[in-house]
Amino acid sequence: MEELKAYMESGILELYVLGQLNAQEQAEVEAMAIKYPEIKQELEAIEIAMEQYAQQQALEPSAGLKNKILSQITQEPVKEIILPTPINYAPYESKIRTLRVALATCASLLVVSGVMLYKTHHQLGDAKDQIASLSLEKEQFTTTVSHMRQTNNDLQKIADMPNDPDWKIVKLAGTKMDPSAKMVVYWHVSGKHVMVDNSKMGLPANDKTHQYQLWALVNGKPVDLGVFDVKADSTHILLQMKEIASAQAFAVTLEKRGGSPAPTMDKMVVMGGVSI
Repeated sequence: MEELKAYMESGILELYVLGQLNAQEQAEVEAMAIKYPEIKQELEAIEIAMEQYAQQQALEPSAGLKNKILSQITQEPVKEIILPTPINYAPYESKIRTLRVALATCASLLVVSGVMLYKTHHQLGDAKDQIASLSLEKEQFTTTVSHMRQTNNDLQKIADMPNDPDWKIVKLAGTKMDPSAKMVVYWHVSGKHVMVDNSKMGLPANDKTHQYQLWALVNGKPVDLGVFDVKADSTHILLQMKEIASAQAFAVTLEKRGGSPAPTMDKMVVMGGVSI
């Protein structure tokens, strides 16, 4: 009896129930179960205990879950998955073995779920890219609308100038440095506003180390009105310059970037007098 007890406590019966023995070992356990009722009872007790534990820990999937997951991945109707018919084992074959088929199917469903989650992750990534693209398009559209609104305001301001006698439209012509150069300056006498017309600027493009500088000639002395680049500001037609209360003429010289305290006379590009 001691040998029988030691055999039952060796763990071989649990391995048998779990299907972890080879054919020879299985045959030995089944022979012992036929010979000793105690072993048969112990096998049945182990089977019941493991089956109860499996049922307690199991999560019951909803009906049609397998087909629903596969259908979402392939986007095609999936035929009903037929599980293998359980095999009728020998009289003492474990009931738990039939559960291994279901466990294998659950493992397959987990793999399928992983694939679906991976695909969903990529779909979310695509959605984020589309949102970013839409945001960029919205930003570009907003910029375009803002540009059009500013352009319309500038054009309206130019159109209203002839109705205000305080606006002086001064056309600057090219000098010996560039006879073909030309540009237009708008000066509001009472308001002191000075603007240059970006759309009518016929000056050679300046490089990164130089800028054009606008000067007002006041009683024969040059007064700095600020620097600008040729069509660097594409948003505005009118470029706002420094204010001036009086002027007899306007001129533009090409200076080092940032401007100069006094005009470089041999770099004067355009000049024009103010008509009274």
